[in-house]
Amino acid sequence: MEETISLKELLATLKKRLVMIILITMTAGLASGIFSYFFITPIYQASTQILVNQETSDQSFYSPSEVQTNLQLISTYNEIIKSSRILDKVIVQTGLDMTAGQLAGKITVSSQKDSQVVNVSVQDPDPAMAAKIANITVEVFQKDIVNIMGKRVDNVSILAPAKVTDNQAPIKPQPVMNVAIAIVVGLMASIGLAFLLEYFDSTIKNEQDIEKILELPILGVIAQIDDQKMEELKLRKAAGTRTAGRGETHGV
Repeated sequence: MEETISLKELLATLKKRLVMIILITMTAGLASGIFSYFFITPIYQASTQILVNQETSDQSFYSPSEVQTNLQLISTYNEIIKSSRILDKVIVQTGLDMTAGQLAGKITVSSQKDSQVVNVSVQDPDPAMAAKIANITVEVFQKDIVNIMGKRVDNVSILAPAKVTDNQAPIKPQPVMNVAIAIVVGLMASIGLAFLLEYFDSTIKNEQDIEKILELPILGVIAQIDDQKMEELKLRKAAGTRTAGRGETHGV
């Protein structure tokens, strides 16, 4: 026998577990907020931009082939910036206590499509240190790229050095977004748990459950009378007995 669940039954299940759903959702949001504000170290980001050109020809303008070659070499420049040859010198100049591999994990090098501008971003708990690492990295790259690539690259220009702004906000964590995500996840999890508990609840609650389990029609239902109503019935019966006894006495 195929079982179907009506919308009314779904709403009844949610109403029955409403307190649990609210508590789980609020707990998830509160826990996410506390964790985001008090336990996660804020991370700041500083970025700088450089323009990398090849050695130009004697012509007074760039030829399309030179521009295309520069674009093809951008990925090579990105790898060189994060190489140990560059980062080892950055570590010495900044006094960082980490390896080149650890420092590379803080640095992101990217460039837009068909652009010779390279963005170097550094993330660190200290915004001033993040800006310092970014600036020193591009300065070291600017000095060493000629020795690494030879005369193929003779012009590295720093377009925008990294700076620390007043009241700079961290890029992570984002407490408001974390709380919102936690509330949504908590709500979905609590609703799923409510239906799961209802699914595994095998107790018989009404006559419909009996009919569903036994697959037999219900012929009759005995009404339930609570204790208070039973006491009221007893008092009425006792009062009626006393009234009848007095009537018989008067008749005699």
